[in-house]
Amino acid sequence: MLEGGWLPDYLVDRYHEAAEGITERLAAVFEACAPRFVRIHGDCHRGNILWTPAGPHFVDLDDCLMGPAIQDLWMLLAGGREEMRAQLADLIEGYDQFAAFDTAELPLIEPLRALRMLHYAAWLARRWHDPAFPLAFPWFGAPRYWEEHVRQLAEQREALDEPPLRL
Repeated sequence: MLEGGWLPDYLVDRYHEAAEGITERLAAVFEACAPRFVRIHGDCHRGNILWTPAGPHFVDLDDCLMGPAIQDLWMLLAGGREEMRAQLADLIEGYDQFAAFDTAELPLIEPLRALRMLHYAAWLARRWHDPAFPLAFPWFGAPRYWEEHVRQLAEQREALDEPPLRL
């Protein structure tokens, strides 16, 4: 992102600081958790679940990959900390019906959220040459987007220092 000239000059240092802090923290948490990689959806959020009379169906499977199981659970969490704790307990109870969930992965929730924030902006930048992208994401090149993105990254970097969500 820094080499692509996407950010306004006045945000480059703040973006670099936030992104570097996030990636350093992510590496440390991954090392401490030593998660087992399993086959995951990779983009498992509420918008990628199609509900039919037969029940839920996962869609948009083009991001499937190997990763920690928590990657497919944290994006389903919403609301405040206590709401997310209750949702997480339900998700893990359901997950455990198929495979044992390793709760040692819970500290990865906020680092993975931060990584997704970085990845999403990079995903847009890599595809900007596709004529559909400027039409679909006209706000991407605007200074206001980058100001908000950098603010959110800085907040997320601070969230990495908070105790992880626990059951």
